Amino acid sequence: MRNLILIILAFLLLVLFFLVFVSIPSQAARIYGPPAPSLTLPQRVQYSAQLLWYDGLLTRPLNANGSDQSFAIEVGESVNSVSAHLQEVGLIRDAESFRAYLIYSGLDTSIQAGEYKLSAAMSAIEIARELQDATSPEVTFVILPGWRMEEIASSYSTSGLSVAPEEFLEAALNAPDDFEFLSGADSAEGFFFPDSYILSRSISADDLVTELVRNFASRLTPDLVNGFEEQGLTVYEAVTLASIVEREAVQDEEKPLIASVYLNRLNLGMKLDADPTVQYALGFDLLQDTWWTNPLSLEDLKFDSPFNTYVYSGLPPAPIANPSLESLQAVAFPAETPYYFFRAKCDGSGYHEFSETFEEHLGNRCP
Repeated sequence: MRNLILIILAFLLLVLFFLVFVSIPSQAARIYGPPAPSLTLPQRVQYSAQLLWYDGLLTRPLNANGSDQSFAIEVGESVNSVSAHLQEVGLIRDAESFRAYLIYSGLDTSIQAGEYKLSAAMSAIEIARELQDATSPEVTFVILPGWRMEEIASSYSTSGLSVAPEEFLEAALNAPDDFEFLSGADSAEGFFFPDSYILSRSISADDLVTELVRNFASRLTPDLVNGFEEQGLTVYEAVTLASIVEREAVQDEEKPLIASVYLNRLNLGMKLDADPTVQYALGFDLLQDTWWTNPLSLEDLKFDSPFNTYVYSGLPPAPIANPSLESLQAVAFPAETPYYFFRAKCDGSGYHEFSETFEEHLGNRCP
């Protein structure tokens, strides 16, 4: 009788061992995938049992109709904190079950800090896997006032956009034909409105060019167009002049004054004598590692190019950079002045001395 009892106990222990160390982990692995290799055998049993106990807390979404919401994970934030926060904002049912799954699967060690788009329509398991990659499908792309299109293209390498610089430049040289102000233009230079853009990482070069020009078009109000017309300029001519103003001005408040000087020269038939047009014509300076050579030599001012306004009268054939709204407004609504000349003040402030005559202009030279 005693031997029979021992046999029964041994059998029960064997069954219990099978249930604890084989069946429970096997069931959990079938539902939740294999456990993390770093877990010990007792840990595998513990977390497998927890996951089977939690069951639907992990596999069913909290709200099948839930909408996307932003969720941020700070650098160094603990798994406990992340789990609790997810429950607080209504993205998962239970923080403890979520934490158990992260540890069981090994995903607790690879959660990335960053911004995520999550939804209560996702299961806790789907959310856990989403937190492994903080790469957003969108990127913020910034164009600075006064950049020429080559400078915009060179910024793509660190932007996160999939567009290659040469693809953008090729697309930029084929101006979108659905914008009237670009009709007949050789490129869209000048119409890539300086701004901060939120763009899809996978946007194509053609779509990118269209998006940038569309933003310009949205700023082209009737008042602005009327202002250009009052100065005797088409939109394209006004953007060309605004691009020069953008490159000349350091202080925004001086832009209407600088615009008035160039408009006064145009109305009198004088050459514009604008340094930025020479810089644009010269192109990239290898020694200075810039598209805007500074200072310019006397030989530079003689460089034969239709963009060189020291050599050719009137406006250059196209914009030389992408002007800000302030520069566009300065051309549409310039200051009324008698000035025909200006040069930088000698104090390094970025402001200019303005004068009516060339003699006064020479007198403003720095000592």
